[in-house]
Amino acid sequence: MRNEAVVRPVAVYARISADRSGEGLGVARQVEDCMRLVAERGWVVFDTYVDNDISAFTGGRERPEFSRMIADIEAGRVGAVVVYHQDRLTRRPGEFERFVEVCQRHGVDQLVTVTSDISFGNDNGMLVARITAAVAANESARKRARILRKVEQNVAAGKPNGGAARPFGYEDDKVTVRETEAQIIRTVADRFIQGEPLRSLVAWLNEEGIPTSGRADTWRTTTLRTLLMAGRIAGLRDHHGEVAGEAAWDPIISREVRERILAVFASRKRAGRRAPQRYLLSGLLRCGKCEGRLFSAARKTPAGGVERRYVCQSGPDHGGCGKLTVSAVPVESWITEAALYRLDTPEVAVALEGRGVTDARHADAVAALGAAQRRLTDVAEMFAAGDISKAEYLAARPIAEAKAAEAGRVLESLATRDTLDSLVGQGTLIRDRWDTYSLDRQHAIVRAILPSATIAPGTRGRGNFDPDRVQPHWAA
Repeated sequence: MRNEAVVRPVAVYARISADRSGEGLGVARQVEDCMRLVAERGWVVFDTYVDNDISAFTGGRERPEFSRMIADIEAGRVGAVVVYHQDRLTRRPGEFERFVEVCQRHGVDQLVTVTSDISFGNDNGMLVARITAAVAANESARKRARILRKVEQNVAAGKPNGGAARPFGYEDDKVTVRETEAQIIRTVADRFIQGEPLRSLVAWLNEEGIPTSGRADTWRTTTLRTLLMAGRIAGLRDHHGEVAGEAAWDPIISREVRERILAVFASRKRAGRRAPQRYLLSGLLRCGKCEGRLFSAARKTPAGGVERRYVCQSGPDHGGCGKLTVSAVPVESWITEAALYRLDTPEVAVALEGRGVTDARHADAVAALGAAQRRLTDVAEMFAAGDISKAEYLAARPIAEAKAAEAGRVLESLATRDTLDSLVGQGTLIRDRWDTYSLDRQHAIVRAILPSATIAPGTRGRGNFDPDRVQPHWAA
């Protein structure tokens, strides 16, 4: 017989583990049925608590609404808890016992479901509730094992996993390439290899109104980084962040392009984080007096304006002589024009005639990296199968790791050359589009052509910019 004597308002809780549509329809139906039950008994609802697309079995996953309900119970605001079914509350026996303990300490003596009432003071009722919790936990464990086994089978076959999320670049079946998005991925990959930062590419994607394939309305650097680093876009099957083998879908970019992307990431990680670009030539200019680095700076003019400059700064934080300054606008204009002009000159083409050798080194490094990664997989599988001893496994693994690391270093060193190669002969086109590029992209292009330049001391009494002060150090 149901106990309907509840004085304080009740809490209505709903949860669903996997919301495939993302529309919350499952929890909406739970809430609807619970509210109907509350109305039938003449109770008052204190609040509703909804955790959508969150498991009640997997440990360590925060359920914010469940935690909020517990806080309201502890504050004495709730007289009973109403859920669609006991397993919507929790599928873990230990958590159920902790929930009961909190309720009993704060005057909540009922868990009400659509099919039954559970009185925390009734031994028989609690026995049934505990058995229900144990059965739910066992079923969750069995379901999890089935899911993990299915994932392992998919990995071995190179197939995608289930789930509602559509990967960017592919159709809903996660296998067929969506060419409109694939072209965007190729464009972003090329610009990233050319030196453009992630934040600049993210800004471009958002400015162009290109939607993501997920629930987020806008692109973020973390989203784009994950996309570019994923083996998926190169036709590889990832598992736990590692390449597990060939995929069943077509690639969007080549393996070589992917390795170049990873090499750029590795190079930038080694160089450390850089503050957002403020001046076009930041980090590229050197002092002709002391060889120290020139820093960007601005000063107010007598007319009340602001003049941008590059200056050699003295002191322990900079280490320069503090005796050289050059106005930013004219030196930036001159170097930009000189760099773009040089892209179309025969000298650069001659300097890069060894491209075939570079390509061969890159292909060899990619092959060596792939062989080392396969070797690591082989020895791990042999050890797991008992074909080799632990000592043999520990002896073989460092050798394969060393070969993989060496191949990675070669690819990283070749990554810097890719930027210049992709720009050669494009000077006129880039000049026409220059004003449409972000400052980050402009900086990346200039840096690829001109890694550094020395600014000589100026001539006293000469007011205009003197191009002879610039001593460029060309990349090729």
